[in-house]
Amino acid sequence: MNEAALREMLSAVSSGKLTVNEALVSLRNWPYENLGYARIDHHRTLRKGMPEVVFCEGKTPEQAAEIFARIVDRNERAMATRADKNHAQAICERVPEAIYHPEGRVIMAGASRRPSQDGQSFIIVATGGTADLPVAEESALTVEFHGHRVQRIYDVGVAGLHRLLDQRELLAKAAVIVAVAGMDGALPGVVAGLVACPVIAVPTSIGYGTGPGGVAALMNMLNSCAPGIAVVNIDNGFGAGYLASLILRNFSCPSI
Repeated sequence: MNEAALREMLSAVSSGKLTVNEALVSLRNWPYENLGYARIDHHRTLRKGMPEVVFCEGKTPEQAAEIFARIVDRNERAMATRADKNHAQAICERVPEAIYHPEGRVIMAGASRRPSQDGQSFIIVATGGTADLPVAEESALTVEFHGHRVQRIYDVGVAGLHRLLDQRELLAKAAVIVAVAGMDGALPGVVAGLVACPVIAVPTSIGYGTGPGGVAALMNMLNSCAPGIAVVNIDNGFGAGYLASLILRNFSCPSI
């Protein structure tokens, strides 16, 4: 269920076209759909403004395709993350309008929710290096699925600080910045020291042996002395993009 469907139902009850008991039955049938191996949360759109997202890792291609298709049936849009080629093939066969973005391992179907209200606000997704692109693209595509503008600034890590400083004018105009970095994870702290907007730090599992697996980057981001940084889990580009979208959504449309 989404907000438009709920408004339509409440209007029908108010006008007498639908009885209270009929509406109650409909509401009881909407909360979730039990497939046995999954319980699809169809109320997610009403609560969060976005349908449940399918996490493909650990699911068979057939399971991912079935869940994705049922979400599209109810919401006319859906998103899947951490999808490999087999997931993509199964989903695109079931939902022909779905598009696979292999670099971010994301599958999307349906138009984006809405553009930023003022037509100008945007979110920057920046990376320390090219190796961070899969996580960054997951974040950027999540933002775009929410209907917000994204500016990508890739490979501007602190090993060549002039590359980041060249982007100061653009950085200063962003509503939210997602900074994605592995190795020592220094990028978010430097960015946060340059801008006034919120910065969401995403540690990646990119790096050498003492990393290990992104833990060093995570610890560095958590201990940054620059204010205004929120840190998500290692490689969690989706979580960063989702949070950035919520911040911009509430900033642009506080009544929603």
